[in-house]
Amino acid sequence: HHPAEEMVLGAFLISALGLVLPGTPARASVRMSIAVFGATGGVGGEAAFQALGRGESVRCLVRDKSRLKVPQGSGGASAGTPLVNEAMTVFEGTVTSASDVAKVFESGDVTGVVIALGGKSADVGETMLTDGTANVIQAMKTNGVKRIAVVTSIGAGDSEGQAPFFFKVLMFTVMKKIFADKNKQEELFFSGPGKDLEFTIVRPGGLKNDPPNGIINVIKGEAGSIARADVAAFCLDAVTKKDFQYLRGAPCISSDKGTSWVKEKGMTVGGKEVV
Repeated sequence: HHPAEEMVLGAFLISALGLVLPGTPARASVRMSIAVFGATGGVGGEAAFQALGRGESVRCLVRDKSRLKVPQGSGGASAGTPLVNEAMTVFEGTVTSASDVAKVFESGDVTGVVIALGGKSADVGETMLTDGTANVIQAMKTNGVKRIAVVTSIGAGDSEGQAPFFFKVLMFTVMKKIFADKNKQEELFFSGPGKDLEFTIVRPGGLKNDPPNGIINVIKGEAGSIARADVAAFCLDAVTKKDFQYLRGAPCISSDKGTSWVKEKGMTVGGKEVV
């Protein structure tokens, strides 16, 4: 054998047998490509940042690239700096445009989707969650993508009774339009075009920007609070783990199982500032 041929044969055997050469970092799994919708928001930013940290590639659609930042919770000292990474592809556009959404899937390698959309109804419209999510479902079906995690909220759908009293008051007043949209967004999966997908509807309790603590309780009772970073980690598991146990479910998640829903000061809900 010619030495060059032996090298080629050796390289072929290494790749065919999946052998890892010494000094080559071993990957636990094939790199996945995660599409994130809502990456300039709290949970979406965490999902994009943490997916990159797990060695996955990320594709995201944002209205304004300049608002993509390293998140507060997981970002440590670099929190607040621009989020840029060679494994991240960013598209500018809006989720309510089917053609903008389709661009995210054009590479043909998206393996999972995280939807963490939000915003004031006054800014984004009263049906943005439902319309945008319907576009994502259509693009997933066109491209044969099955896995999706959708962040809604405690109190959505049949979890109304799990919302703490103060939050329930908001749900029926200043957040009424947002919850109407969230409920329709969930219905797209339970009884609409998304029912054939491997979906997880994620309903977090009160959201905090704390560093992740890894405590994620799926609860049946009244919700407590949870770090956005932990919600994002749960979403990533929902789209990457082969046998994720809450597939086609709508788990309510909380870190403390407590009954206290701690609102952030100055939090904006339904287009109005709640102090």
